[in-house]
Amino acid sequence: MDLKEIQALIKFVSTAGVDEVEINQKDFKLLIKKNPAQFTTAQYTPVAVQAAAMTAAPIASAAPVAAAPVAEPKADNLITIKSPMVGTFYRTPNPESPMFVNVGDDVKPGKVVCIIEAMKLFNEIESEISGKIVKVLVDNATPVEYDQPLFLVEPA
Repeated sequence: MDLKEIQALIKFVSTAGVDEVEINQKDFKLLIKKNPAQFTTAQYTPVAVQAAAMTAAPIASAAPVAAAPVAEPKADNLITIKSPMVGTFYRTPNPESPMFVNVGDDVKPGKVVCIIEAMKLFNEIESEISGKIVKVLVDNATPVEYDQPLFLVEPA
């Protein structure tokens, strides 16, 4: 199963009246759950161990996000920048470079806010709005899902 097929399944789950899709094959397992009240994270679990290599398959599962005791910004006026694909989220173009954006930075349409690596391709994610970054919702070098919130932006 390739990335486009997985993305199509994620879109299907998000638009159809189903809450969960599970696919089990010999060396591949995929579980997609929809729960609008919670954010979801991707987990990578080993599926088959062969003599030369271990293969891994992504399993999308619902996981609650812990509430931070710090005062949160008012969410009623914030806009969310979401992941357009499944992959690994990076805040910098390489380990020696500064982060694309930090909390408090102003963004404009077309400004690169992060990179998402999918199948060895590094995709620059650009802001589609003008505003100020209020919160970064994902840690650097962690897996993200399609449509997962990445940043909260206060519109300008």
